[in-house]
Amino acid sequence: MPALVSSVMKDSIAEELGIEKGDVLLSIDGKALQDMIDYNYMCKNEFITVEIQKMNGEIEEIELEKDFDEDLGIIFESAVFDKVKPCLNNCIFCFVAQQPKGLRNTLYIKDDDYRLSYLQGTYITTTNLTEKDKERIAQLHLGPFYISVHTTNPDLRIKMLRNPNAGNIMDNLNWFKENDIPFHTQIVLCPGYNDGNELKRTLEDLSGLGEALLSVAIVPVGVTQFRQDELKTVNKQIAEETIEISSKFRKVCCSDEFFLLAEREIPGSDYYGNFSQLDDGVGSLRTLIDDFNSFSLPQKLTKKLTLCFACSVASKSAFEYISSKLNGIYNLTTVVNPVKSTYWGENITVAGLITSEDLINSIKNIKADYIFVPSIMLKPFTNLFLDGNSLDYVSQKTSKNLYVINNNYSVSEVIDLICKYV
Repeated sequence: MPALVSSVMKDSIAEELGIEKGDVLLSIDGKALQDMIDYNYMCKNEFITVEIQKMNGEIEEIELEKDFDEDLGIIFESAVFDKVKPCLNNCIFCFVAQQPKGLRNTLYIKDDDYRLSYLQGTYITTTNLTEKDKERIAQLHLGPFYISVHTTNPDLRIKMLRNPNAGNIMDNLNWFKENDIPFHTQIVLCPGYNDGNELKRTLEDLSGLGEALLSVAIVPVGVTQFRQDELKTVNKQIAEETIEISSKFRKVCCSDEFFLLAEREIPGSDYYGNFSQLDDGVGSLRTLIDDFNSFSLPQKLTKKLTLCFACSVASKSAFEYISSKLNGIYNLTTVVNPVKSTYWGENITVAGLITSEDLINSIKNIKADYIFVPSIMLKPFTNLFLDGNSLDYVSQKTSKNLYVINNNYSVSEVIDLICKYV
């Protein structure tokens, strides 16, 4: 795919140059770009020449002077301009393989691209990491990366990833270590496979990687109603066992779901260190609660206001705590309405997998001035849900006033709205 312009930032160099959505950045200083890594590197100069292909096919060459670190202000359609490196695994727990037809096309893409890991924090398995890739990583000293380990047992990893190249994970991790390339790791816990003693082995192996290893996140396998096999879900006993095993190792954190399944309180902020794997659900509830506790709340509103949190099932407890505190404000009523996933099945409890129809069914009978919807339910930079329907579609079907919360780890937007009624 080309370096296709999705939009330009206001008051940016790109806007001043007349670069528009639909244009293509062909080169910088005569060199074609393969990804955002090239773009970021080549932009670091005071004098550059950009070659732009306009939507009408006309090609413009523009010489410009700027500050050394000043960005052009272009937002691209994709972070990778050539072909995305595909995933060559067939993991026993692969979520993409569980998806039925009819969702957004992008949801069926299985990528395993080190560039997206570096640029966007997506996870890679390293099974398709070539010597050429390693050479570029070392030369540019890229990092940190996010690596899906799952297990360090070579035979078990080959079995779980269904790829004969999967057994050399420790070789690859040691290569990162030897080249001073930092990385975060992830373990998707699958009961009967990589839990218990196998988890101990994996954590022991990872603990020997020193400072190159930044963190280890353990998350429970997601099993939808569309699975055709007997892959087990994490239950209370396994959750408790996993929390106990992981507590013996540094830099290791279990995701919030383990504590919910074990019926334990969410740990304090010290447990999560620098919250480096929030997007994997590791510490997101603690972040939300601590953020809320940092605000000074008004004592009363000038008129009645009713708010509804259309949250995930997994975040129900955090929002119930927040709601109980907010309801102490005179004239303010808040309710928590966790959206159950009838589409994927009851085992799926995260907001990022909520469909428009599930949201509609959940809020259609709710009476509130505003219904808060976390932006994680929507495709980034759009108003589209997993099933391709839009936020406007939900509004039309429910006649509700939806309020999208852009920061999923803060209640600042909620507090700002409430304060308008003080």
